[in-house]
Amino acid sequence: MVDVADRIALPEALTELEDVRPGSPFMRPVELVAAALVALIIGVLLLGVTSRYVFSLPVIWIDEVASISFLWLAMLGAAIAIDRNEHLRLTLFVGMMPERLRGFANTFALLVVAAFLLAMVWPAIDYAIEESFVTSAALNIPNSWRVSAIATGIVLMTLLALRHAWRTATLRDFILASALVIAIGIAFWLLTPTFKGLGYGNILIFLLGVVALCLVAGVPIAFCFGMGTLCFLMFSTSVPMIVMVGRMDEGMSSIILLSVPIFVLLGCVLDATGMGKAIVDFLASMLGHVRAGMSYVLLGSLFLVSGISGSKVSDMATVAPALFPEMKRRGYQPKELIALLSTGAAMADTVPPSIVLIVLGSVAGVSIAGLFNSGFAIAMVLLLALAILARWKARHEDMTGVRRVSLAVIGKTALIAGPALVLPFIIRGAVGGGIATATEVSTIAVLYALVIGMILYGGISPRKFYAMFVETAALSGAILMILGTALAMAWALTQTGFARDLATFMAGLPGGWITFMAVTIVVFMILGCVLEGLPAIVLMAPLMFPIAKNLGINDVHYSMVVVTAMNIGLMTPPIGIGFYIACKIGNVSPDEAMGAIWPYLIALLAGLVIIALVPGISTWVL
Repeated sequence: MVDVADRIALPEALTELEDVRPGSPFMRPVELVAAALVALIIGVLLLGVTSRYVFSLPVIWIDEVASISFLWLAMLGAAIAIDRNEHLRLTLFVGMMPERLRGFANTFALLVVAAFLLAMVWPAIDYAIEESFVTSAALNIPNSWRVSAIATGIVLMTLLALRHAWRTATLRDFILASALVIAIGIAFWLLTPTFKGLGYGNILIFLLGVVALCLVAGVPIAFCFGMGTLCFLMFSTSVPMIVMVGRMDEGMSSIILLSVPIFVLLGCVLDATGMGKAIVDFLASMLGHVRAGMSYVLLGSLFLVSGISGSKVSDMATVAPALFPEMKRRGYQPKELIALLSTGAAMADTVPPSIVLIVLGSVAGVSIAGLFNSGFAIAMVLLLALAILARWKARHEDMTGVRRVSLAVIGKTALIAGPALVLPFIIRGAVGGGIATATEVSTIAVLYALVIGMILYGGISPRKFYAMFVETAALSGAILMILGTALAMAWALTQTGFARDLATFMAGLPGGWITFMAVTIVVFMILGCVLEGLPAIVLMAPLMFPIAKNLGINDVHYSMVVVTAMNIGLMTPPIGIGFYIACKIGNVSPDEAMGAIWPYLIALLAGLVIIALVPGISTWVL
């Protein structure tokens, strides 16, 4: 079984900030600019929050400055992620190949990325020229100041992909992979007249076939979507490529998504200051003496910590090192720990501030306040299902020498954890109560975590601070690049009329909304296995949510089913990426852990069925 380090570089980005993989020397200025943009965005948003809530004087240019900085951050961050090999990709199949063929596949993947980016350079430049005739309302400057970030980022990523392919490949692999990419391109061009008469057949060829081929070859997911959409538009339609650039801009530029990099930074601060460990220690002092108590502590810690970090990787990396040694001493098998850790992280992904919920609210037009309110209730249902199973499995737990800790110790850990425990409830209360937007709350939360974390939990060195900002840029760029290309692909699907025909087909299924819910669960579990959360949501939400609405399903209820199904798929072996991340963090072989996770996945699935069939669980808090 392939090691997670070969599948995805995401865990390293969040859990090893002191040992961040250095990028290319000539990228240092880009990293510096990206880090400065992160600081600028936070500073500008804090200024807006202060002027609005303290002085009641809204500053009209803040949104425009934040929007310009955000798109530049996204594109420069995506380039940094290329340089550091931190774009999300599936290499399960590449890992199964012989060593010689594996090198060729990696070179082919990099050249596919380069080919896509080369094809987008001139459309991106044309898009910037067109946008120069549009003037911003507050700053009164051409919009090309903002969208020129797309062309700059694409050129930079092209150079980096070609450089990386040349430096890492043998000459033979480079020539053969280049010839294969060119041959496929020529074949598609020669078959263009045929493609234009195939109708929906082009969806199978390009939006499924090309994307699947790229996934198998280990091409980063963002560029799988991009290449599939590019080929579809170029060889089977007459749509100019500048339209695709516009759709990518739309996917990456929503003002709601401003909270994504800030919550990513919040997760980094949580790791760096030890605030998450303080919560774990408090729960351990409360529940550690009861049978299955450490399982309850692990699940409860994931529940609470996720309300601060918004990141599954950060959650697992915070909780596992603090709890696994004691749980092993009590007789827990390593494979059981991984099963509990991974499914617990899946359970906690609906707890605000979930980046997945923020993205879903943005692309599907669902109230983020409603999602945040409902997410707590949904996570509680899943938490209960996992806790019941954990209690049954702990019936033979070795409790020798385990004693209830004194009230003094509990009080001390509560005092230390108190400031950290308050944070998730501040986030949920402010957004859910309509007091502030998710973006405003995320900014306040970062400031709170920095001040409290550095005063009470330990300082952050300047080197680590800079590393956190650069990693925030890289991870945010990787996420937003996926959103941009996935939205372009979703737009291409809707333009074919496929969405309309899919809605008609779904509406005609026997069983009404219940059958549709069952189909939704299957679809998003499969997509969660293969694509991970964000791309699956951006790709399918524009298609599925209108159908759900026509069937009378509440959009928040449907959102909870979608996110939960997707997270179950994410943790389902042998493909689910989240499962391998958990194995890497817990230092357990995936082969060993795979057999133990199924009862926990069944418990989550049982909770999901209840959530799907009882809408009131999702909507009673609205």
